[in-house]
Amino acid sequence: MAIVTPLKTAAEQQLVQQYADSKAELPGGPAVRKLRENAFAGFEAKGLPHRRLESWRYTDLRTLLREARPLAGGVAVTAAVKARLAALKLDGLRLVLVDGIFAPEFSTLDAIPEGVSVQSLAEALVSPREDLTRILAGPSVGDDDMGLALNTALMRDGVFVEIADGVELEQRIVIVSLASGEDERAVFHRSVVLAGKGVKGTIVEVSEAAGTAAQQINGAIVFETGDESEIQHVRIVTRQQAATVEVQSLLATVGAHAKFDSFALICNAGTVRQQHFVRYAGEHTEIGLRGVNLINKAQHSDVTLIVDHEVPHGTSRELFKTIAGGEATGVFQGKVIVRKYAQKTDGGMRSNALLLNDGASMYNKPELEIFADDVVCGHGATVAQIDGDQLFYLMARGLPRPQAEALVLQAFAGEAVQFITDEDVRDLVIGEVETWLKAREAASEVSTV
Repeated sequence: MAIVTPLKTAAEQQLVQQYADSKAELPGGPAVRKLRENAFAGFEAKGLPHRRLESWRYTDLRTLLREARPLAGGVAVTAAVKARLAALKLDGLRLVLVDGIFAPEFSTLDAIPEGVSVQSLAEALVSPREDLTRILAGPSVGDDDMGLALNTALMRDGVFVEIADGVELEQRIVIVSLASGEDERAVFHRSVVLAGKGVKGTIVEVSEAAGTAAQQINGAIVFETGDESEIQHVRIVTRQQAATVEVQSLLATVGAHAKFDSFALICNAGTVRQQHFVRYAGEHTEIGLRGVNLINKAQHSDVTLIVDHEVPHGTSRELFKTIAGGEATGVFQGKVIVRKYAQKTDGGMRSNALLLNDGASMYNKPELEIFADDVVCGHGATVAQIDGDQLFYLMARGLPRPQAEALVLQAFAGEAVQFITDEDVRDLVIGEVETWLKAREAASEVSTV
């Protein structure tokens, strides 16, 4: 029987060479090196994700990455980086990554509260702790994802945050990932947040570019939250170059009697793939995954998630809003798995999209895999245009059409934004949405002149 060896693309060949050249200098002890080797062996066998894989059907990374850019290897301190960091108006414990490398000189390490420890991921990777590889791996439902495997193999740095039992954070933790953008680079970073029993707090991720060069970004964040914890996670991806390709993975394992909420805003970005791998590790836990995607021109936003109900009495809610104009493409692929013993599960998943013109497109693929018999689960997906009656109502009261459309779109996005409990963060997200809508409104007014 003939053995068929798949041909590797130029980018895949370059990644193989990059791993071979850099693996000796990538941080980590023997266990971490083994984790990297296993991950890269999987990638080398399967290659970059492509459209023949069901979970990557609408985001063909093999086609998008014609060449693998050189790996980022250091902090680029530029005037643009300093200016962008100065412009970020969000108080809290700020932890800054520049080109995927932890930059303590830009971080507010003097503001670390009692009960919280922070170190770079590079430092954590060489620590002797026995549970490190298990933490880094995250939920098993992400094991077969080659985008995540590539991150595991090539992750160079990030932040490693531990929060002791019972700590209630008075200030949020803000993880800023900034691409210097001076040259085209490939950035691989991963951060970890370990929250003990009863911890309450907000973790914000901001991903932006300071320069003009397109990037290939593969980032991940791992959460392990203890019993009775309440964690809110907010990710904002914006101010990226049109040619930037970004994969962001969220891996979360949540304890019993806990709450975990994650919200993501995507706007003014190129191609973004968000993937969520979430596992219930305890009963009577509530998890919410929500987001808003604002895409225009030829932008592409893919939200793919797997929620794994392993235990009884779990509640999950997923709500994603997409507004697409120009020739933009939106994707939502949601899968909720209810295992045999996960009785009394309550799950609700929804994706709603508004297409602003004929050139925009949206793909929805919600799924439920239910192996228990005492559950309440449902899903829904809609794709529509702006409601004409709503526009007529507003325009009849004197509003020009662009302003009327902006109000309708803001209300549409606001249904998901309202779940952000941190008022300052919610205001920041609303401000980003309003800025995007005003830019579209101005463009509409110009086009009608």
